[in-house]
Amino acid sequence: MKVSMIFLVSTLLLLSSSAFAKTVSPPSPPAESPTPAPAPAPTPDFVNLTELLTVAGPFHTFLQYLQSTKVLDTFQNQANNTEEGITIFVPKDSSFASLKKPSLSKLKDDEIKQVILFHALPHFYSLADFKNLSQTASTPTFAGGDYTLNFTDNSGTVKINSGWSITKVTSAVHATDPVAIYQVDKVLLPEAIFGTDIPPVLAPAPTPEIAPAADSPTEQSADSKSSSPSSSPDRSSSYKIVSYGIWGNLVLATFGLVVVIL
Repeated sequence: MKVSMIFLVSTLLLLSSSAFAKTVSPPSPPAESPTPAPAPAPTPDFVNLTELLTVAGPFHTFLQYLQSTKVLDTFQNQANNTEEGITIFVPKDSSFASLKKPSLSKLKDDEIKQVILFHALPHFYSLADFKNLSQTASTPTFAGGDYTLNFTDNSGTVKINSGWSITKVTSAVHATDPVAIYQVDKVLLPEAIFGTDIPPVLAPAPTPEIAPAADSPTEQSADSKSSSPSSSPDRSSSYKIVSYGIWGNLVLATFGLVVVIL
């Protein structure tokens, strides 16, 4: 009986110590939290060139050429799907209307497409970047090949030489990377299509020459009068001398006849 009690007490002590050991066991270290992944870079806003050109100004003619030649798709892809961006030079509607000679209406479809591609650079350029571009010989355009532009920057006034015409950047329509759109006052005409035969500036009409005084009718009449026989002093004086000589001879002859008679 005593042995059973001792065994029971020992068993209870062992169970209670085991339970206590489980209770006071040190807590396990907390699991490390995973490092958060970096947030993705924000995607740039989609630039709609059609909307920009429609709202910004009177660029309907240029936009129509962009759409009819499918160049709009090329520019749109460059603006939104490349890291280089794009720079576009846009003439106003009045610039196209003032084109009399040469005229775009006489060009072939592929030539018109080259003219429109000639109005853009395959890179984003801010206004400040044109200072560096002015120090380069030429800048390639989307038309490629010989279709290059030359820039000059004079105290912030940017001029563009296409080889056939010279135009000026008049305002910045949109200049946020990756798209820059600048308004120009003339259509950019490439030398590769129109050549170098730039029409000369019309010179003012010459002033009519005044006829010399010697050729005037008054002078001629005066000369004719002075050369007429009636006004010649030499001929009239000789006539008087001849008259005096005849009368003298008559007087002498009469006087001689009277002496003879007497």
